[in-house]
Amino acid sequence: MARILVIDDQLDLVALLKDELESRGHQVLTALDGNEGVELAQMEPDLIILDIMMPGMDGYDVCRSIRSAVSCPILFLSAKQSETDRIKGLALGGDDYILKPFSLPELLARVDAHLRREKRALSLKLGGEGNWIRFGSLAINLHSRQATVEDSPLSLTKREFDILELLALNPGQVFSREQIYEKIWGYDADGDSATVTEHIKNIRAKISSIDPETQYIGTVWGIGYRWEKRPGKGDGDARKAIT
Repeated sequence: MARILVIDDQLDLVALLKDELESRGHQVLTALDGNEGVELAQMEPDLIILDIMMPGMDGYDVCRSIRSAVSCPILFLSAKQSETDRIKGLALGGDDYILKPFSLPELLARVDAHLRREKRALSLKLGGEGNWIRFGSLAINLHSRQATVEDSPLSLTKREFDILELLALNPGQVFSREQIYEKIWGYDADGDSATVTEHIKNIRAKISSIDPETQYIGTVWGIGYRWEKRPGKGDGDARKAIT
């Protein structure tokens, strides 16, 4: 099934999650502190469950440390309930934020949902119609790195296509500007994540010049951006962006 890394300083909770996930056929790696978690993240897990309130290196620091090296979903598990804490976790690269105390069936359902999304994204990237993904009038060829709207080619720069591909392969997932910058330009690149805003503005303008009625890239205020459309032919209108 999947390789899942659980990072939490509560031994009883870690044991519970390990038992439940292994009973579903997953391989489970466990770490009781942030430093050990960073080391185990090098084993390329398919999903990470990460506590925030740990002594020493907390979950925010762990996420900040590993996010540029791992692309798998990171699910924060925390008793920190404020909106500010949730936004911070998502902005640092988390894909979900689950409050303690939590419902075990809900947590397991969210794990399954994130793993299914990753499987769909991989399937889209590796095959299907000669590596074409279609979203309404927009078509993206992952092999030739070309995109068209209503069969008219989009003139995208390398960075613009990279951003388009990243968002399109993860529909509904929110990426912060910092996440996009690190994934596209690299963790050690010189520059400012504000350039992401300009690139997305350019992508939107180029698509809108042909198809002004459909919103593909939505803005999630205070966090970042997400792909609004779902793949498939005749998929209907795009969901409204949170703007």
